[in-house]
Amino acid sequence: MKNINWKNVLLYIAAILLVGSLLAPLVSPPVKIPELSFSEFLNQLDTNNIKEVAIQGENISGKLKTGKEFKTRASDYPNLVPTLRDKKVNFKIEAPSESGWFWNLIIQVVAPLAFFALLWWLLMRQAQSSNAQAMSFGRSRAKPVITKQKITFKDVAGVDEAKEELKEIVEFLKTPEKFQALGARIPKGLLLVGAPGTGKTLLARAIAGEAAVPFFSISGSDFVEMFVGVGAGRVRSLFQEAKKQTPCIIFMDEIDAVGRHRGAGLGGGHDEREQTLNQLLVEMDGFDPKTNIIIIAATNRPDILDPALLRPGRFDRQVFLDKPDLKGREEILIIHSAGKPLGSDADIKILARRTPGFTGADLENLMNEAAILAARADKKEINMIELEEAVDRVLAGPEKKSRVISDNEKEIVAFHEVGHALLSKLLPKADPVHKISILPRGLALGYTLQLPLEDKHLISKEEALQDICVLMGGRVAEEMIFNEATSGAQNDLERATALAKKMVCEYGMSTLGPRTFGKKEHQIFLGRDIAEMKDYSDQTADAIDKEVQKIIEGCYNRAKTLLGQNRAKMEEIAKALREKETLVGEELEALLKDIHV
Repeated sequence: MKNINWKNVLLYIAAILLVGSLLAPLVSPPVKIPELSFSEFLNQLDTNNIKEVAIQGENISGKLKTGKEFKTRASDYPNLVPTLRDKKVNFKIEAPSESGWFWNLIIQVVAPLAFFALLWWLLMRQAQSSNAQAMSFGRSRAKPVITKQKITFKDVAGVDEAKEELKEIVEFLKTPEKFQALGARIPKGLLLVGAPGTGKTLLARAIAGEAAVPFFSISGSDFVEMFVGVGAGRVRSLFQEAKKQTPCIIFMDEIDAVGRHRGAGLGGGHDEREQTLNQLLVEMDGFDPKTNIIIIAATNRPDILDPALLRPGRFDRQVFLDKPDLKGREEILIIHSAGKPLGSDADIKILARRTPGFTGADLENLMNEAAILAARADKKEINMIELEEAVDRVLAGPEKKSRVISDNEKEIVAFHEVGHALLSKLLPKADPVHKISILPRGLALGYTLQLPLEDKHLISKEEALQDICVLMGGRVAEEMIFNEATSGAQNDLERATALAKKMVCEYGMSTLGPRTFGKKEHQIFLGRDIAEMKDYSDQTADAIDKEVQKIIEGCYNRAKTLLGQNRAKMEEIAKALREKETLVGEELEALLKDIHV
């Protein structure tokens, strides 16, 4: 809710009361008193029908003996008082009113003038407000963020190295004299780089919470408008406001919206965006060394930023936020489970092992999905079954219970998934399978969930080949049982081809030798694939195609041999899968025993 300008409110109330008091006599309903002609008044007086009379100059008012009031006017009648005395009528004589002319003047002259003056004042005020709003295009939209819930480093998990890197920033904001006494210059800018959902914004808020300083937050897109020069004006305004509240932190989210490489693209640069970037560069370079302003920016595309932004003196440091490892995922789940009643069977450690590759945002979403599922089932606590279902929903989407699948298609999907699962068990370096299901989720008719025993940062040639074999398992099982191929393996083939191409072109895992093919110089506005430079001959391109084909065919034949040796086991597991629709845990492990490796 916006702050109320009480000064304007009081002015409007005073103006309304003034006009109301002046116009009240005009709008108040007049008391209707019958007016008698003077001759009729005299007739009523002669017949003794008048009870009392009040005389005020030429105006006469009174009351008949019947109780009715009247009024009349006598311009010149000197015998009126003697006549009233003879008729024994109660009468009184009042002095003529001297304020009548004053109120007439106010009602007829002053009130209309005051009304039109007030109307003119309101119109002028509205015009000035519109002009001020038009001129506010160049003002910064960043405001100090004030939250009731203070965020500190305790609320951030999974990025321990990044937190250690940032603690000295907090220490500088608290005690800058310690660094200045030694002649040290704290980094003016800090660039947080990481995949979406790794906690860049949360980490910036934690820095502000730890240092207890004003925290200006703005998005990179807020600087750019359709009007030329607005972005540069907003940059100037932002830094002027920040200098008034030093020490402080300026956080720019998605800085790549304004900090892209200048002069990129087919048609040259974008003048407005480049002017904004130029002004930002000037402001960052023009800091007073004793001005305690630190700029923190976040992006997941550091490769497209202008080099001038990344030089020393501007964004001196880059802090990389990776996806959390097993320990980090466990810590993040503990933070996001706070305030949520977990059942006795809920095991955070198992859940952390089953979520490799999840970011902090994914894990927060997982716990929220589990809470929603438990509430939907009218439960008082979150059990492991809701947590498992939440993992499946995040990975593959919600169950499509309304999707009707024929028995023939269900059987094909069952053999397809069992093909993946069997090869995962047969190949020693493949990730073990945790769950297989033929219940539709998202766009998939079924899925096989593999969970690595530990987080992997490197992949060997044999591991890559076995992964391709597992991907080929679905297609091989379909052809072996039904003697035909379906479109169900489309995604498997796409992933297998991409991995095989990486083995040849990037990993140097082929007979072409230990070298890479294709220079990765991405043009910002052209896209990644279009901008890839071909640094090899056509003959080499043919050799690359042959190597990719050789790898895929070799893995396909290997998968066909292994599944052929275990066809009976594959049919047994497929039958159990069709009956139960989902196999998981110990039940799946029992079915995968006694296979020919």
